[in-house]
Amino acid sequence: MGHREDLLEGAKRCLLQKGFLRTTARDVVKESGTNLASIGYHYGSKDALLAQAYLALVEEMSFEGEAGVGGAPGSLERFRAVWSNIVDSMRRPGSLWRLSMEIVTMGDQLPEVRDQLSRAQREGGRGLVSLMTSVPEEEISDETADTLGRFYMTLMSGLISQWTFDPKTAPDAETLTEGLRQIVEGLTEN
Repeated sequence: MGHREDLLEGAKRCLLQKGFLRTTARDVVKESGTNLASIGYHYGSKDALLAQAYLALVEEMSFEGEAGVGGAPGSLERFRAVWSNIVDSMRRPGSLWRLSMEIVTMGDQLPEVRDQLSRAQREGGRGLVSLMTSVPEEEISDETADTLGRFYMTLMSGLISQWTFDPKTAPDAETLTEGLRQIVEGLTEN
């Protein structure tokens, strides 16, 4: 690997160990075996590097979410299976999702990072729609990513918030699925 890749891998490890705010450029350099100048050369700034590292971690996590997804596409069983995988990932030490909450709360402090991550929201929603429906991401329209995808991203943000605040009282996949079932039944009764 070159310095660019080494920096990215080192930054990913630092983010999971220390979080965004507590990670310094020197931490990344030490973890990656590179030098301070290479951060500016390859990424422009430590914050831009950390934002790229975070996006890479999220992308890697999405591939884990696909493993073992059962149930017919679009079914309550599929909904439960996908959210079960996500909740299981939240239970692990060094959870990426706790890091996500830290980054969300920093938006005003790092507008360039916020802008970069905001652009990634559509793709995150597109990925969740793909998991729920088994439709390949490239076949999901922008309109669907901007509606159903944003709905799933909103659900994800709330779930992350609750798991970060108090994991003991945060909902699990069964609770979310039951809530969705009640919503659907309420809509079909009217």
